[in-house]
Amino acid sequence: MTWGFVTCGPNEALVISGCCYSKPHLVPGGRAFIWPGVQRIQRISLNTMTLIVDSPKVYTSQGVPISVTGIAQVKIQSQNEEMLLAACEQFLGKPEKEIEHIALVTLEGHQRAIMGSMTVEELYKDRKKFSKQVFEVASSDLVNMGITVISYTIKDIRDEEGYLKSLGMARTAEVKRDARIGEAEARADAAVKEAIAEEQRMASVFLNDTEIAKARRDFELKKAAYDMEVQTKNAEAEMAYELQAAKTKQKIKEEEMQIMVVERTQQIAVQEQEIARRERELDSTVRRPAAAEKYKLQQLSEANRKKIILEAEVEAEALKLKGEAEAFAIEAKAKAEAEQMAKKAEAWKEYKEAAMIDMFLDVLPKVVAEVAAPLSQAKKVTMVSTGNGEVGAAKLTGEVLEIVNKVPELVKSMTGVDIAKVIDKSHRGIGDF
Repeated sequence: MTWGFVTCGPNEALVISGCCYSKPHLVPGGRAFIWPGVQRIQRISLNTMTLIVDSPKVYTSQGVPISVTGIAQVKIQSQNEEMLLAACEQFLGKPEKEIEHIALVTLEGHQRAIMGSMTVEELYKDRKKFSKQVFEVASSDLVNMGITVISYTIKDIRDEEGYLKSLGMARTAEVKRDARIGEAEARADAAVKEAIAEEQRMASVFLNDTEIAKARRDFELKKAAYDMEVQTKNAEAEMAYELQAAKTKQKIKEEEMQIMVVERTQQIAVQEQEIARRERELDSTVRRPAAAEKYKLQQLSEANRKKIILEAEVEAEALKLKGEAEAFAIEAKAKAEAEQMAKKAEAWKEYKEAAMIDMFLDVLPKVVAEVAAPLSQAKKVTMVSTGNGEVGAAKLTGEVLEIVNKVPELVKSMTGVDIAKVIDKSHRGIGDF
């Protein structure tokens, strides 16, 4: 082992012996400097040990076998140096199990001794006293070994002879008896007290009914007076309320009229401003543009008037010239027609028969057309045959030609000109030529 510091936890203590120490140096839960070869270091446990102390069939002072199981917590005391030194003398180098066995045997011996000095009733009824005695006696003995008893308590007390059960049954019978007696006494007391209470209750009820009737009568009288007073006050309040409401309504009406007057005044002012605005707007958007448009139209009208006058003058001049031209043309045409008619007349004088023929030939198509016109307008033609001659379209064509052949006779009867002879002369003259 090299020299240096050695440490231990809080659940153990260092025991240093050798050079520089006349007696072992104890260091519980700390550190120490060690010189190897000249000093020796050992450790002792400071853990708490839980011991189950069982004492079966221990005869009490009455000779009754009782079994008791207790639980104790012990540990080696580290706060007291003398006790720690005593523990080191007793247990240093021994395992923790052996330390537990020594403490357990010591506690069990003291527990058995105290059980033998007490009665079963004392053990059963006063466990605290038994635990205290075991704790005190065992502590005084274990202290000399450097062991402290932290706590001791009884876990169980039992017997195999049924003594505790009999003790409990007797006690249970006593308790039941006392309970029945107490219950009967309580019932009797309750009945008496109930009768007294009922009597007092009935008296209280009668007294209460009387007081209630008196109170109700007083209440009804006072209520009637109060009702009358309340109704009077209510009527006065209603009248005052209606009067005040009427006054308030009148004031509200006056205020509303004032508001209406103000609103009307403001509306008039607004309307006046609107009228002025509209006047300005009308002036700017209608009147001035209308005046400009009027001036423009006047100028255009004047220009159109001058244009119309000028055009009329031009047209009049043109009409005048046209009329003069047409008159000249008519005059020239009339002169030409007159000259032509004169020439025709002269020609007709010379060529009377030829002129008649010429006119007849000109008129002949018209005559034929007039003769055929009724036929062209007819939708249906019904022809009746006697059995002699042609039938159908040939007959109709023959009748039209017959009418045309009668035209020369008509001309002859009207003018005295025989068209057939004239045409025959003309044909002969052409042949001679």
